[in-house]
Amino acid sequence: MSESIESIESILEIKHLRKSFGHNEVLKDIDFSVSAGDVTSIIGSSGSGKSTLLRCINLLEQPTSGEILFHGKNITEKGFSVPGYRAKVGMVFQSFNLFNNMTALDNCIVGQKKVLHRSQEEAAEKALFYLNKVGMAPFINAKPKQLSGGQKQRVAIARALAMEPEALLFDEPTSALDPQMVGDVLEVMSALAKEGLTMLIVTHEMAFARDVSKDVVFMKDGVICEQGPPQQVLGDPVRDETKEFLSRFMNR
Repeated sequence: MSESIESIESILEIKHLRKSFGHNEVLKDIDFSVSAGDVTSIIGSSGSGKSTLLRCINLLEQPTSGEILFHGKNITEKGFSVPGYRAKVGMVFQSFNLFNNMTALDNCIVGQKKVLHRSQEEAAEKALFYLNKVGMAPFINAKPKQLSGGQKQRVAIARALAMEPEALLFDEPTSALDPQMVGDVLEVMSALAKEGLTMLIVTHEMAFARDVSKDVVFMKDGVICEQGPPQQVLGDPVRDETKEFLSRFMNR
């Protein structure tokens, strides 16, 4: 992608975000922003609020309070077009969420036609382009039950890319995969990062986060404990909580 995408403009700004389920406050006053071309990795133990944060950003969960700004507009306000927003800020789930009764090709076509109102011909052309991009062109007529976990995830990424979003959210995209399949999916994501796609990634893959991220956000108990470039957060963390977490994932 062109260098112009690396502007300082914030695509997403999260301000004082809180999310509670009953009396359980899962997110507590979250603040950070994502600029065009950034790759931001969110790390932390299970239960730290990472996936809930991503689900709030995608409005799969309604925030309890705070603001989520997309190009300066609050997406939680009444009247905001959620389908239009999700077309521009796509999401890739850990459990793939493919339509089991559709082929890989049709999985990548349906959203384009329904949300973007593309013709069958244009949607198929885009779908084929992005399936080829993620190495799934030989499997366009396969249904999800005929694919491995890694192949399903690559179809899911192609489906999200076919919408030609401004940013992609990844919710632990490799956690449901066998170890030998993880590398294929991370390779696809690394290539997207090099092309300048804006990505916000919840991951346990520390080496991947170190290699592709501009920023790493470490969460614990619903708050951001530490945030900064990967060489700082992963290589020379300030907070004891970060050091303790990383000691379980990396040889220090």
